[in-house]
Amino acid sequence: MPDSARGRDKTGQQAPRRKPVVLITGAAGALAQRVIENLLPRYEIVAVDFREQVYHCSGVQSYCIDINKRRFEDLFRKHDIAGVIHMGRVMSSEEPRNRRYNSNVLGTAKLFKLCEKYKVNRVIILSTFHVYGANAYNPAMLDESAPLKAAELTMDLIDSVELENLAHIYLWRCPTLNVTILRPCNIVGPGIRNTIANLLSSRVCPVLTGFSPMMQFIHVDDMAEAITLAYRKNRKGIYNVATPDWVGFQDAVNACGCLRMPIPSIPPFLARQLLALLPGNPLPPYLANYFKYPVVLDHRHFQQTFGFEPKYSLKEIFRYYRSVKH
Repeated sequence: MPDSARGRDKTGQQAPRRKPVVLITGAAGALAQRVIENLLPRYEIVAVDFREQVYHCSGVQSYCIDINKRRFEDLFRKHDIAGVIHMGRVMSSEEPRNRRYNSNVLGTAKLFKLCEKYKVNRVIILSTFHVYGANAYNPAMLDESAPLKAAELTMDLIDSVELENLAHIYLWRCPTLNVTILRPCNIVGPGIRNTIANLLSSRVCPVLTGFSPMMQFIHVDDMAEAITLAYRKNRKGIYNVATPDWVGFQDAVNACGCLRMPIPSIPPFLARQLLALLPGNPLPPYLANYFKYPVVLDHRHFQQTFGFEPKYSLKEIFRYYRSVKH
């Protein structure tokens, strides 16, 4: 056997093994930054974001590229990419609906085709618990087999559901990609700027009168660890990622030191109209049902498969949000 096959250079010395390359989309986000930090000791990182170029320490090559652009494929030609962690889902607050669909659905379709073409052997898709939909008939706990009803309730979540449906197709059609779909509960903590994090950070928080649905919260560091575990252990499938604790939304608002702003919830169209009039759109009307009805995830499948145990309690999470108001 030649020396090169045994990992030796021309001098006969053991050549250093090259780290596997992982491509991470949505790399400018706070969650992605923590995932990069977790993976860096073992992997080379190619960081991609359509919003901005991310500057990080050595071992990270950063690009500002839209997935739908032709030059995105150049990254697969240039780097021997072993795995992909797709966290580049565009939020409703960032783009209009049609552009969001192009990025989330058509862009993800292109990503999967490139992964198949260049023989990537590991793909993590970060989805959302919103795909289950929020309605009064949800069971007490939703496991991974529950139907995805969000598209029936609002047009603004169609792209999230179709992204998941696309991932399902590749999960079964292309087993060599080892697709893992993660559906996290509410991700909160330092640097997170989603709807629920912004609400808990604010001094005044709108609440729907007569409703306080049970909610789960996971700290951004715990979620980063969950994604890291999912990538390292490589167990394809669909997984809810959540904590074993939940709390009523209005109780969480109080625990975070927010003043409640009651919004009439009946009739439903009135609540949506009033929410749309609030400055800064703190609670988008299309998410109103998620602040009326519970979407509680059964976390046991992920916990048992990956041995995941969150480190941050609800008290620690709420203590952080109280501290940012002082």
